Amino acid sequence: MNKKISVLQQFSNSRNTRKFALSTFSGLNFIEVIQHSEHVFNVKLNRPEIRNAFTLSFWREVRSVFDHLAINSKCRSIVLSAAGKSFCAGINLKAGSDQLSAIVHNNTLDTGRKSLKLRELIATCQDSFTSLEKCPKPVIAAIHGHCIGAGISLIAAADIRYASKDTVFSVKEVDIGLAADVGILNRINKLVGNDSLTREFAYTARDFNSSEALKYGFISRQFDSTEECLSAALSLADNIAMKSPIAVQGTKLAMNYSRDHTIDDSIQFIRTWNQSQLQSDDLFRASAAAFSNEKPKFDDA
Repeated sequence: MNKKISVLQQFSNSRNTRKFALSTFSGLNFIEVIQHSEHVFNVKLNRPEIRNAFTLSFWREVRSVFDHLAINSKCRSIVLSAAGKSFCAGINLKAGSDQLSAIVHNNTLDTGRKSLKLRELIATCQDSFTSLEKCPKPVIAAIHGHCIGAGISLIAAADIRYASKDTVFSVKEVDIGLAADVGILNRINKLVGNDSLTREFAYTARDFNSSEALKYGFISRQFDSTEECLSAALSLADNIAMKSPIAVQGTKLAMNYSRDHTIDDSIQFIRTWNQSQLQSDDLFRASAAAFSNEKPKFDDA
């Protein structure tokens, strides 16, 4: 199918039918969005000439794209990939330094006002990556080449991570004189169970490859090539998209909530969630399909 798209405009047709018009994203300079199949969208980092290094505009585009897909009922799962030899080389140091200097060396501002502007800048970058986590649709990262600094923070916010054998990861920020502040330090220990090794990576900025990442539990599958990795991620996304969107989105919300709350709080959360969601048609359609050995079809949500 593979349609390049951007803004997804929803409009009603009848009581039981929804239609969607796909129009091109306006003003995107860093990202390409491709409709892989009816319910699967491929978000591709698309500045290979700078190894997909992040600028402030790049961060804003990520937020915009995932916010659109989050509310597009046609979208049921998302694959995040990248063009070129590297998935992401971190932040664009020249652009980042210029942005920082414009605030830090602004002699018209006192320390308090400089701090507020820096806080706002950091929040913009943090919220960009958190948009993957807040998106109710599962996000599968298909990673290759270098994935360092901001890149590893980005994929830490995805639901599932696949990588090709050539992938090199690094929590790079200490090498450029700062503590990572866009998510990796906050998420990685909740993704894996080895605090000692996590601290080694974060304190030293040393590289680790996809084999070590697989053993460490940071990725769930490893592939011989970039193409195989992306193909497998898209296949998984297609599989997920066949399931009830009510069930899948509820599952993501419940798992995210459980990660940050007690078991008792989490059980109460899913109890409250399902008191409404058990009334959807999807439960009955799935049950009927199981008895008839047919694949169920679900309405968009």
